[in-house]
Amino acid sequence: MAAERRMTQSLRESGLTALAAEISACRRCPRLVAWREEVGRRKRAAYATEDYWARPVPGFGDSSARIAILGLAPGAHGANRTGRMFTGDRSGEFLYAALWRAGLANQPSSHALDDGLALRDCWISAAVRCVPPANRPTPAERDTCLPFFEREMALLAGVRVILCLGAFAWEAALRLCCPQPRPRPRFAHGAQWHGQRGAALLGSFHPSQQNTFTGRLTAPMMDAVLVRARELAGLDIRTRTGGAT
Repeated sequence: MAAERRMTQSLRESGLTALAAEISACRRCPRLVAWREEVGRRKRAAYATEDYWARPVPGFGDSSARIAILGLAPGAHGANRTGRMFTGDRSGEFLYAALWRAGLANQPSSHALDDGLALRDCWISAAVRCVPPANRPTPAERDTCLPFFEREMALLAGVRVILCLGAFAWEAALRLCCPQPRPRPRFAHGAQWHGQRGAALLGSFHPSQQNTFTGRLTAPMMDAVLVRARELAGLDIRTRTGGAT
């Protein structure tokens, strides 16, 4: 049984690696391709000496995850620069600090691909893999990109809950899990939806500066949602202060 589990794990990781390579090479949405590359050329002054990733950003985390976190899209000077979801910007600072407090990350910060960050029982993805102009992807771009997340979820067979960061991610996950639910569940912070099969959905406001700087989303609110995510995923829900072990 142990050998069989190791083989399954190896196949899963190989599948995720191959999918990440495919995602990173995607050029299906001309508007997004043009914008991500333009941002990478212009750069922000603070990062003028850095080489931007400027490609679609694959998912990241634990291949045995029970919790999947679905964001909107890469940040222009965050993931579009660093190549890892929620890495290198204020949204990521807020999110990874919360994941560390929840015991889902080994450290409370995420700055670069080689910073040593590791996730436990958690996988982070996005509804759209390329940075969009004005941070607003179109429904057509969402639908073009959604099959990548569907394939991730097929490989991450242990996922029991999808934590949706914002209404856009909620709608994307709902289209994947149940395209025409009746009644249609509405997004809200702390909203839950349980279909007859597949992962449960859990809503949270997005950790953007627009929400965190105004107090619409606070650290205690994020912590409470992550405790609920752990509970829905069948994980220990005791309060943790030292990060993943």
